[in-house]
Amino acid sequence: MNVCVYTLGCRLNQCESEAIADSFSKEGFTVVTEDQGADLYIVNTCTVTSKAEQKARRMIRKFAKDAVTLATGCYAQVNEEELKELSENVIVVPLEKKAHLLKLSAHLKASLVAGMSLAQGCTSFSDGKASVFDYDAASFSYHSRAYLKIQDGCDNSCAYCRVHVARGKAVSLAPETVVQRALELENAGFQEIMLTGVNLTMYDHEKDGLGGLLELLLSSLSQNIRLRLSSMEPDHIDERLLKALQDHRMQPHFHIPVQSGSDKVLQLVDRHYTIAQLSEILEALKSAKDDPFLAADIITGLPGETDEDFEQTKQFIIDQGFSMLHVFPFSPRPDTPLFHAKNRVPEKIRDERALELRNLSKTLHDAYKRRQVGKKAEVILQKRKGGYWYGLSSNYLDVKVLNAPPFAKEGMLVSGSFSALPEKGNMMEFVCNEESVLH
Repeated sequence: MNVCVYTLGCRLNQCESEAIADSFSKEGFTVVTEDQGADLYIVNTCTVTSKAEQKARRMIRKFAKDAVTLATGCYAQVNEEELKELSENVIVVPLEKKAHLLKLSAHLKASLVAGMSLAQGCTSFSDGKASVFDYDAASFSYHSRAYLKIQDGCDNSCAYCRVHVARGKAVSLAPETVVQRALELENAGFQEIMLTGVNLTMYDHEKDGLGGLLELLLSSLSQNIRLRLSSMEPDHIDERLLKALQDHRMQPHFHIPVQSGSDKVLQLVDRHYTIAQLSEILEALKSAKDDPFLAADIITGLPGETDEDFEQTKQFIIDQGFSMLHVFPFSPRPDTPLFHAKNRVPEKIRDERALELRNLSKTLHDAYKRRQVGKKAEVILQKRKGGYWYGLSSNYLDVKVLNAPPFAKEGMLVSGSFSALPEKGNMMEFVCNEESVLH
């Protein structure tokens, strides 16, 4: 039987989806992509923006026309009844019960043997109990790199954000368990592990913090493994974390949810830093690595954002030299303080600002790629197409790999340097050196 786990939203959702897919693979089910056709679809939803919810509804309707479709994730947590009404083939599993889906494959296997239909097997699946840290995939169906969930929830209450409503308070996986799972992934042959969480820098923040965890991980793992961090909220980036980032195994790629370059707007939406503090943090990150890939989340049209505020944001982005922007037009979310804000920016202006920043992002991204020509880097091989390997560089650039070793395989870590950027297309070319295979 074919099973597809379709994911919307953050890297944490991707991590959790991979663990669910892995549980089905272990029970003998065939895990497929959405274009291959499945008997069972599991849609892992997001509620960050109204567009994310619209896409979730569209995909759920599409899948539910011909197959049993389970909807789970943040959107399913806050709008369960809305998703149930999409189709009689839709079964909703709220976020608080999502981890229990790790046991669904074994239940379905037994129920199908007993003569039950797939729909009957899914609806008879008991609620049970599960931990948000039960996601512990040993193999990954949709990614070449390993994902390791170490944190969930958030203690901040940013005025625009609905995620903390769905995910709850911040919790952290025990450091010794993180190390154990990381060692298992390394022993399974993974060359890179992405550490994920809702608010990663809130990991164990009242004790040793994320910096302390990285120290423990780096002292336990071999010199061959590479670690990458998902997005890092700036208000818990401290000296201990910055020092740990200097290790050569920490990848030179940092993603910071900046949201605005205006102190006034940051205060209005309950962000816990000033632009001056943020500038110091960004400079420290740049010092930790040589010209790292520095990405930022930016929200345009937050309530109260004036033309002057937007110009401050744009100038801040240029001054900091970000490598890429993830731009989100403000989307009022239910259950948040800004949902009923009266000082809304007109949608036309909001969207014009978003377009302007996306164009700026392309300019910044192109400039960053041009700076990499001739520089050395490492690349994780991800797929082979048309006689060439394609992969992801240590500094988060998609590359076409030239001169790959004949025994190359998915997930292999190779070294080399960036060659000239092609005149057509956005992908960098990467040339392996003579002793390219690192492990």
